[in-house]
Amino acid sequence: MAKQQDTRKLFEDLSGAGKSIGVLTSGGDAQGMNAAVRAVVRMGIYVGAKVYFIHEGYQGMVDGGDNIEEASWESVSSMLQVGGTVIGSARCKEFRSHEGRLKAAHQLVLRGITNLCVIGGDGSLTGANLFREEWSGLLEELVRQGLIDEEAAQNNSELHIVGMVGSIDNDFCGTDMTIGTDSALHRIIEVVDAIMTTAQSHQRTFVLEVMGRHCGYLALVSALACGADWVLIPEMPPEDGWEEHMCQKLSENRADKKRLNIIIVAEGAIDCHNKPITTNHIKELVVSCLGFDTRVTILGHVQRGGTPSAFDRILASRMGVEAVLALLEASDSTPACVVSLCGNQAVRLPLMECVQMVSAYVSLIFCRSFENNLNTYKLLSYHKADSELPNSSFNVAVLNVGAPAAGMNAAVRSAVRVGIKEGHKMFAVNDGFEGFYKGQIKEITWGDVAGWTGQGGSILGTKRTLPAKHLDKIAEQIRIHNINALLVIGGFEAFECLLQLYEARTSHEDFCIPMCVLPATISNNVPGTDLSIGADTSLNAIVETCDRIKQSASGTKRRVFIIETMGGYCGYLASVGGLAAGADTVYIYEEPFDIRDLQSNVEHLTEKMKTGIQRGLVLRGKSPPVVQQNENSNENFTTDFIYQLYSEEGKGVFDCRKNVLGHMQQGGAPSPFDRNFGTKIAAKAIQWISRKLKESYKNGKVFANTEDTACLLGMRRRTMAFQPVVQLKDETDFAHRIPKEQWWLKLRPLMKILAKYKTSYDVSDSGQLEPVTRVRPKKAD
Repeated sequence: MAKQQDTRKLFEDLSGAGKSIGVLTSGGDAQGMNAAVRAVVRMGIYVGAKVYFIHEGYQGMVDGGDNIEEASWESVSSMLQVGGTVIGSARCKEFRSHEGRLKAAHQLVLRGITNLCVIGGDGSLTGANLFREEWSGLLEELVRQGLIDEEAAQNNSELHIVGMVGSIDNDFCGTDMTIGTDSALHRIIEVVDAIMTTAQSHQRTFVLEVMGRHCGYLALVSALACGADWVLIPEMPPEDGWEEHMCQKLSENRADKKRLNIIIVAEGAIDCHNKPITTNHIKELVVSCLGFDTRVTILGHVQRGGTPSAFDRILASRMGVEAVLALLEASDSTPACVVSLCGNQAVRLPLMECVQMVSAYVSLIFCRSFENNLNTYKLLSYHKADSELPNSSFNVAVLNVGAPAAGMNAAVRSAVRVGIKEGHKMFAVNDGFEGFYKGQIKEITWGDVAGWTGQGGSILGTKRTLPAKHLDKIAEQIRIHNINALLVIGGFEAFECLLQLYEARTSHEDFCIPMCVLPATISNNVPGTDLSIGADTSLNAIVETCDRIKQSASGTKRRVFIIETMGGYCGYLASVGGLAAGADTVYIYEEPFDIRDLQSNVEHLTEKMKTGIQRGLVLRGKSPPVVQQNENSNENFTTDFIYQLYSEEGKGVFDCRKNVLGHMQQGGAPSPFDRNFGTKIAAKAIQWISRKLKESYKNGKVFANTEDTACLLGMRRRTMAFQPVVQLKDETDFAHRIPKEQWWLKLRPLMKILAKYKTSYDVSDSGQLEPVTRVRPKKAD
């Protein structure tokens, strides 16, 4: 233990004293930029640095004056839930010239700003890197012109730059997701879901144009998330004859009794002759060839607007803090870097490597997440005739277990269709293992799962029943239906179910078949995975409710809300929801607290309220504080007790209100993230099952009894991994139904810092500079 303690890199060892950080947003706006600005400002002030807003992007840097303003802790209050960028963004031609950059350098030196955090796209980041490369020459020129003296040049001799990518297009290589992309997908899917109801009523075809002049990420992922019939993107120009293929596909879908068609087109879509493919051209094509009633909808700037999603708030907050850490650790030899997301981990990448890759992106290089989405879309979109499909003679059963979670239906749809593509006969089990032992099993076809992607809950039905008491009956049903493999989609119960079936293999040979569990629970408490299907939808429900509750106090001021979330003994929803909603305090089971902690929190809020009143921020609609607690955080300190304590101790300073969110966290349409996550991991699971079936098929039967044939598929940091469930036993706290180690606990100090609490923060895991991984596309089918 002592050795481990010595190697920890603590946040307290990094100091910003004497440093000045400038933060600006540049280029097109993106939801979540304000969350990034807030995180940079508060983290910078927390470490003792001065932080400056640079209003109107590079134009404000060139013009100086009031455009460069010192930020305070309170100046970023109420920014978290606001879309766009409150410090403004502008495209600046002057900064592209040497004279413009000289003016900008002068303005920064006047204020001692030698650290820049630039939030924008590749153009903004390229400009920042050029600025840094010219910095020493610019200072020399300013000295020669007499605008600064030698001492000022010496004191400001190094300029450090860290970039964060804010772009709804997700068109920057080196990161899985850019700030704003998830929110833009929310806007698109909201529109598509609404259009689908009217399209179905009138049996119409809708052609939707989404943003993406050079990058088709939004079009591709929204097509995946809504089950679109056809998608056109600039990266994959269709070959000659695509018009006939598309019309044939639309016609086949209508013949399968589908009452609507959705075609999604990126604004930069082109054919193989570089000729633009427009929405009007597609409409005319469908009308003339098929006679379908067809409408066009161009989403335009709706995609940039609105409140940032929970994902974007969390991503921007994590990246903002990481950016400050990178600036604190920067030296003269450190290249300018971009902080980004790889899997579930923050990484730092050389800025210019990423920019150079973006310039070759359109024709040569796909980012990892783009390629994964593209491959999944191909798997799901083209249904061959039964005579053209391979015939594996294997039967695969799919079922849901545990509480319903948004995204379960998307996973089932994906599993069924990929299974059919692989040549398997797919079976659906209703009501989990309770339905399994009762024989509620039937074959499910390609058309049966049409339209499931956007449906919340569990269409198959789900129960918490474990198989241990019904092993003989379940084994009998496996024999009756000749089930050769099993895909279980659910939460902690699903993990327990697979573990029980694996352990029953010694007494029941029928369970010696490939089995896989996909984590799907809003609680995100399944061992072996960082994320579960359904958790993102629930987080968005929590964050949207917190936003509304905070807004409700804008007239009354000085009010504290205590909100109880779901999650059992797992504090994921409360903690990560608290980070996304800007909570002051979060109480959870995993982090014990006592009456002294409660008293300290009340005093912290009391001081905050007093200061806020003096500054008049509460009177100007400053968001009231939010305190979140999850239902099992402490059996003595219940939500009622905490509410009564805060009410009593806050008398004369603030009043208190209590809200229990309850089952609204389980309901609603799945978020784009959950639709795509469920779709992709289900496809991956079925492909794994296909491989295991082939490996274990001997002497005319399937026999799989090794550990690696009963696995859980989960996201671990950067990768998706199949892990034997028996090996996950040691990682699991079965009494409290949570993993023994949970990655998100490392985000709690971050939440406390942004709420102005003094805390310890282990930054050993913070992103280290590493090269960009190049991913080349496989040849198109």
